[in-house]
Amino acid sequence: MLKIVVVDDEPLALEILDGYLKRFNNVHPASLFTNTRSALQFLQNNQADILLLDIEMPEMTGIEFLKELQDPPLTIFTTAYRDYAFEGYEMGVIDFLLKPISFNRFKQAIEKITELLALKAHNVNIEDNPISEETDFIFVKSGVQRIKLYFDDVTHIQGLKDYAIIYTHSGKILLKGSIKAMLDIFPDNRFIRVHKSFIVSIKKITRLARNRIVLDDHQIPIGRSFKDNLPLNLPKIFGS
Repeated sequence: MLKIVVVDDEPLALEILDGYLKRFNNVHPASLFTNTRSALQFLQNNQADILLLDIEMPEMTGIEFLKELQDPPLTIFTTAYRDYAFEGYEMGVIDFLLKPISFNRFKQAIEKITELLALKAHNVNIEDNPISEETDFIFVKSGVQRIKLYFDDVTHIQGLKDYAIIYTHSGKILLKGSIKAMLDIFPDNRFIRVHKSFIVSIKKITRLARNRIVLDDHQIPIGRSFKDNLPLNLPKIFGS
């Protein structure tokens, strides 16, 4: 059963999200807050699996709120302001829901986090693999199983606190380890870091679109400090 905290200064927004959450069988009654100070005190003394957090609030913005938490729950921004999406990714936010939020889009976000929590329980680790430019795969260990992970199957990698989500054509694998640690495992002639929280497969890039990279169905933000490196690292992709 998921423990969820919702913080939004608009009572109607809280009512809508609470109504959505009541439609899930795996969710405890949500803890609802219109006051950021009360919510902060609650989270400093209680555990939660998911934090649904508005951004534009009078006493404290959602971004300021998140920075106050030493070990925040998996967080979803819920906001009417699209411009905060990339800042959210910088802070490790899992999803970004733009108001007005439909139930189907909300359901996708909750299912995404539920899947991540389930993956985390599998305790998947990377085996010691000798990596070279000729290496086509690594082995990862899940319990007693050994999984052969081919680099060509990986589209991108997302950092999430002390974990990394490996996105493949057949699904996701959650590994223990930081995004920085992934740079030592996935060869730099095949993968490039484009953001504080993202590494992408160079072969899977289809196009650049302003401040993001498009990989088929995925759109990956480009971090400001990584932007200048892209043309140098991707000459064949963009014909330069």
